[in-house]
Order: sequence, then C-alpha cells, then structure tokens
Amino acid sequence: MDNVSIVVDDLAAAKAFFTELGLELEGEATVEGSTVDRLLGLEGVRSDIAMMRTPDGHGRIELTEYLTPSSRDGDPRAPTNTLGAHRIMFAVDDIADILDRLRPHGAELVGEVVQYENSYRLCYLRGPAGIVVALAEQIG
Repeated sequence: MDNVSIVVDDLAAAKAFFTELGLELEGEATVEGSTVDRLLGLEGVRSDIAMMRTPDGHGRIELTEYLTPSSRDGDPRAPTNTLGAHRIMFAVDDIADILDRLRPHGAELVGEVVQYENSYRLCYLRGPAGIVVALAEQIG
C-alpha cells in the first residue's frame, strides 16, 4: 500500500492533528488540470494536498482539501459501523498522553478507552472533519 487519502475541510487543522499524533509532513502541493479531472471523474478540480508520513517511514496519509469543486458533505458523526473505510489505527506508547495532546486539536472520544484482555488498551476518537482514528497501546 502506498497511502490512504482523507478528504478534509480544513487542511491546516488536519495537518496539526496528525503532526501531534506523530506523523511528519513529507510534502505539500496544489493539484489541478485535465489529468486530475480525468483521474477523479470530476471537472475543474483544484485541491491542496499534504502527504504525512508515519514515524517508521512505512505508511503515509494524503490529506486533501478540495477548493473546487466543493466537497460533498458527509456525516462527521456517522456511527463507526457505517459502510466504507472509516478509521485508521495507530500503535502508540501512551494513549492517555496522546489523548491529552490531541484534545486541543478537536479530538473527542467516540466511546471509552477500554482494555482488551491483557494485550491492549484501545480507543476510537474523532478528529478534524469527523475522521475516526483508533489508538492501540500494547500492554502485555
């Protein structure tokens, strides 16, 4: 897999959120033109993108803010069992620390922090544009 793309309505807020989570900005660009239009099946595309890299260098998230055409509204509070891709999970060393650092960036717990057997502490949280992020802290 090369990357996962997430459409956001505030690129700066999304970059700050994922930077606080530990990802690094790899690069930014504005994309537009007939090739982009044909690729996406849309007309008049102009979007700003930011490529974020995981600390281990193996995973990337492409954050995309469409300037034109406007993004269709989604349900930022869609339940976690909604069809389609809806969350990204990250392994972390300290869930409590990450939650404390992400809350100023709009992060809210979806449910609770739970312990799964004697293996993991887990939680789901919502970030910018309703993005659902899962955190897993290995404990056993």
